[in-house]
Amino acid sequence: MSEHLAAAAARFLEHKRALGRKYISEEHELRLLVRFAEVHGIDDLDQLTAVALEMFLALRPRCRPRSFNHLLGVIRCFLDWAVVQESLSVSPLEVRRRRVTASRIPFIFDVVQARRLLLATASLPDNSRARQRGPTYRVIFALCYGLGLRAGEACGLRLGDVQADRNLLVVRGGKFGKSRLVPHGPRTAKLVGAQVERRRAADPESDATAPLFTFDGRRCIHPGTASQVFHSLVRTLRLTIPDGVSPPRLHDLRHSFAVGCLLRWYRDGSDPASMLNQLSTFMGHVDPTSTAVYLTITPGLLSQANHRFEAFAETAWVEATA
Repeated sequence: MSEHLAAAAARFLEHKRALGRKYISEEHELRLLVRFAEVHGIDDLDQLTAVALEMFLALRPRCRPRSFNHLLGVIRCFLDWAVVQESLSVSPLEVRRRRVTASRIPFIFDVVQARRLLLATASLPDNSRARQRGPTYRVIFALCYGLGLRAGEACGLRLGDVQADRNLLVVRGGKFGKSRLVPHGPRTAKLVGAQVERRRAADPESDATAPLFTFDGRRCIHPGTASQVFHSLVRTLRLTIPDGVSPPRLHDLRHSFAVGCLLRWYRDGSDPASMLNQLSTFMGHVDPTSTAVYLTITPGLLSQANHRFEAFAETAWVEATA
């Protein structure tokens, strides 16, 4: 007997969240499918046909391949799970992914540009709803650039997540619901410590669960709001954007962190390939393949890689001709 579509979708989400996944956007996509099925008189899983799924996907206005592929991937994952659960004998989905013809090239901040950004951030004026606005956003952006935190991870930090005695941040509920420990150096400790002091002074009764970054004492600063502030600041910096590179986004600070690590390894004579696993763990990725997405080739990286290869080639040539 086939399972009711809405019940199966709810069970699928429950299964994924039991594994530690958030599945917020995925729940939205599945609700679209359930509503489509209700409108077209499709009650059970086995009533979903290839034609019905093609119609559903065609009705969704997804102009960008990435957005369409995300929707398609959620539906495919759900139907494949239903097959494993024996609620379906075979997945009826026949639609293929759209080809991504162009990838966005992120803007990589060098040290000078990052300092200009942080200086401009520190001078942000307060307003009636946001006291200590400049220092607060400065620490958020510094954590994204200096530790590679996602904007949501930085904005979501709590007072109890700052372990000053160990120079550690506890990042909870990152992507896919994962948590991790993020060690840092004395400069970051000073920045974060100052933010903790500001929060304690503004609200002496705040406990460990209170937000580290907040303007009302109750809610964390939303990463979307931080992104808006970032974009307004970037416009004032008048940065030179290389041809083919997209305008700076807040997430590009995380890209810049990854590229900066790779560049330091080259300069220090370390082996980047052997260090990639450490960077992957530090950034909260499941494997180095996810981290590799952040390693944009920059002129600085290319120059260091060329120097490394020239040194290797010269040694090999000397040995071969000896």
